[in-house]
Amino acid sequence: MSELYELPDGWEWKKVGDVCNLLNGFAFKAKEYVNFSNTVIIRMGNIRPEGHFDPEHKIKYLPNKYIKELPNYILKEGDLIIAMTDLATEMRILGNPTLVSNLNGRTFMLNQRVGKLYDFNHEKIIIEYLRYIITAPQVKDYYKSLGGGGLQINIGKQQILSAQFPLPPLQEQKRIVAKLDSLFAKIDQAITLHQQNIDEADALMGSVLNEVFEELEERYEINTLKDISTIISGYAFKSGDFSVENEIKSIKITNVGVQNFVEESDNKLPKEFLNKLSKYMVDAGDIVIALTRPYISNGLKVTIVPDDYAGAFVNQRVAAIQAKNMISITNYIYYYLCTSNVLNNVKELSKTLNQPNLSIRDLYLFKVPTPPLAAQQKTVTCLDQLSQKTEKLKQAQQEKMQSLKDLKASLLDRAFRGEL
Repeated sequence: MSELYELPDGWEWKKVGDVCNLLNGFAFKAKEYVNFSNTVIIRMGNIRPEGHFDPEHKIKYLPNKYIKELPNYILKEGDLIIAMTDLATEMRILGNPTLVSNLNGRTFMLNQRVGKLYDFNHEKIIIEYLRYIITAPQVKDYYKSLGGGGLQINIGKQQILSAQFPLPPLQEQKRIVAKLDSLFAKIDQAITLHQQNIDEADALMGSVLNEVFEELEERYEINTLKDISTIISGYAFKSGDFSVENEIKSIKITNVGVQNFVEESDNKLPKEFLNKLSKYMVDAGDIVIALTRPYISNGLKVTIVPDDYAGAFVNQRVAAIQAKNMISITNYIYYYLCTSNVLNNVKELSKTLNQPNLSIRDLYLFKVPTPPLAAQQKTVTCLDQLSQKTEKLKQAQQEKMQSLKDLKASLLDRAFRGEL
């Protein structure tokens, strides 16, 4: 990364490696995890997209023997750690720096693909200033450019240490940090309030969905999902079948978000499959649901196929659901699948497994209240109206949140040009 602008007097361009070093975590194996101990393994998931450290996120424990065997990988309160990999579609955290906190008497150990910045030159830099520097868009964008494209981006130790940044004198660093701390605290408080509004809107929609379908269960007959729909289990295409140069789109598990379809450009299949594998094709408006890791923290991974994916092939570990004419309406089934009662059922079905999975057989047997088509349509119309109002409110809140995040990026840019 080149020196992009002239610095104030007394400032100089440095690389991260000029002021500290980096240790990549140890490759602990999942089979070594224990049910409980005083030793907590810190993985990439403990670095949150919002930029904070969460030691309780999907907490895993290691045997206490590693405290003596691998002392270099022990973390201390206030250590600065950084994600060296993005977590595919779940989180974009590459380059996120965060300070270790909330040890609560436990020993934290560093897992692979999480780096610890250490051996600081304290005569040159304070840790808090470097944390803000790495958060700045120009540094994070630099790291992402080194990682290349694809769903999962990785960078190495030397790449992290190679990032250039503007370094002012220590007193100026302290002033900048104090100023940013004060401004960011106010901005983060506003972002939190907007997020609360979004969460409350989601909670309202979720509550209404549950109430509607619980009432329908009391009034109408119950059928299995297989009785009222056609369910397509995805085909096991080979990795070599996919190419950006092909013509036919596919729907992989990475496309299926929580009530959100994630579009991609490189998962295309050759048109030769059209004749022999046409039964694995879907229409716009069909439902798709993830069968592997079918849920994440914010809900079940189920969504509607968008218009420009009409005629796409369904890949393995994804199921497509098409309503049966004269029996059911697709959007009615979709709203049913979005209820928290269905989510809880999926969690119960997969709780004994190391990796949550939903089988096609279990999906067939989901019990759906099935009123006449006219009542289904009336239900869908009412829920559509509420959903549209909810989404409009959420969009307004998200736009305000994005404006505040853009403000933070602008403040960082100004701070590191000596203009704050």
